[in-house]
Amino acid sequence: MDIGTLVTRAGHRFGDRVAVEGSDTADRRTFAELADRVTRIAAGLLSLGLNPGDRVLDLQSNSTAYLETDLAIRAAGLVRVALNYRLHPTDWQRIAGDCAARGLIYHERFGADVAPVREQIEHVVVVGDGPETSLEQLVAGATPGLLPPRDPDDLCGLHYSSGTTGHPKGAQRTHRNWVASVVNMTFDVLGGPPGPDDCYVHAGPVTHTSGLFVLPFLVAGARQLVLPTWDPQTFLESVAERGATHTALVPTMVARLLSSGAAREDLAGLKMLGYAGAPMPPEQMRRAHDELTPHLVQYYGLVEAIPPVTVLDAADHARGLAGEPELLTSAGRPALGVELGVVDEDGQPLRPGEVGEVVTRGDHVMAGYYNAAQRTDLSKAVVDGWLHTGDLGRLSEDGHLWLIDRKGDMIISGGYNIYPREVEEVIAEAPGIDEVAVVGVADPDWGQRVVALVTARAGAQVTEDQVRDFCATRLASYKKPKEVRVVGEFPLNSTGKIAKKVLRAQLEEPAEGATS
Repeated sequence: MDIGTLVTRAGHRFGDRVAVEGSDTADRRTFAELADRVTRIAAGLLSLGLNPGDRVLDLQSNSTAYLETDLAIRAAGLVRVALNYRLHPTDWQRIAGDCAARGLIYHERFGADVAPVREQIEHVVVVGDGPETSLEQLVAGATPGLLPPRDPDDLCGLHYSSGTTGHPKGAQRTHRNWVASVVNMTFDVLGGPPGPDDCYVHAGPVTHTSGLFVLPFLVAGARQLVLPTWDPQTFLESVAERGATHTALVPTMVARLLSSGAAREDLAGLKMLGYAGAPMPPEQMRRAHDELTPHLVQYYGLVEAIPPVTVLDAADHARGLAGEPELLTSAGRPALGVELGVVDEDGQPLRPGEVGEVVTRGDHVMAGYYNAAQRTDLSKAVVDGWLHTGDLGRLSEDGHLWLIDRKGDMIISGGYNIYPREVEEVIAEAPGIDEVAVVGVADPDWGQRVVALVTARAGAQVTEDQVRDFCATRLASYKKPKEVRVVGEFPLNSTGKIAKKVLRAQLEEPAEGATS
């Protein structure tokens, strides 16, 4: 099974049913039209001189055209490399060089910024107006035909880590990886195939978590609505007026939705609100359940292990809110076909309850990093089929996973290991707190000191002393923040997560006028 086969099947099976539409209701494709355009784009790309296995950069923001090129590149046997538009152009250049890209599809709005990349690419297509062949010219000039089947283990995508700096890392994804994700998303996250009246709204970037739902809804013959940008009001209107029934957001987007004044009646049509990408504090989870929708589903995955790896379903959320609060801090249980374990520094399995590195194996695990043979820092990611995730966690007897933190985010202060997530979950319960981030900053006496940064809910007054006093009654002395800062907003990375690397760098900058 491969992506081209899934597209062709949907076109034949669902025909005149609406497959995808944009914010403008006139911008829509039926399943037959979508399959035809995807086939034409695939044929057009190959006619330019690209060969199966060549890397093709794709630089766009959310649109119906983006879904088409996403599917077409992979259906043609090419390797899609999505360039996140929130990255700096120098990051695009590094990625283009790392994967030796031969093709580029870009939207006209990025024409000036992508120029240095465009100059080093042989085959370029522009969505809109530009000096190269346009996407519509490519479609009009292509001869549609059957897409040749691909081997399930053929590479179809390189997915680079968000906020790439220095040496980029491209996780190699195959058709097999994507088919595994379709099955797991359908049965573990969605709870079964969506119906003909269901609609997934792409409120976040298709380049990230939202893109995981493209194929499950395509395969099931359900509609997709693509919003160009994230805006709480537009999102609420899409649910009320456009019939959206499913979506997935990152926790920062959920926080914005809560602060917008959204209420349950505004989201009455939602059958699922998924969230992923970062932990959601239990207090925010309770608010989302009470104020937005009871149909919450969390899923966990990585660039290197296509989600879902684990799922905390709506039933788990209900149990947690009904009297098992610890369950709300779990990442859930393994999805179908996913093997999961926790190991020590020597790679030996740990018992339930013991903290170690999370490892996983199955068809969802990448085929390795691109160019790993030339880079010793990438050679140990997958050992005997097991991906070493770099996440610290523990498993319960019944298979629930608790993620403690990233190995690289752990704070060592005065010889003690401190997990930022644990501190964040406590502070998130404090009155008036909207969002919180805890980081470790270099300290001459302690090695590292714990610093907490918080934002206040609309209309709330939060002080540093209030946060410290709250922590004093709930945290061991060595875990309490030695410094608390109330800030207006957090810097976000390209996937909408709080950019802790940026926070650490800002906190460690010497004060203006300081001398070394």
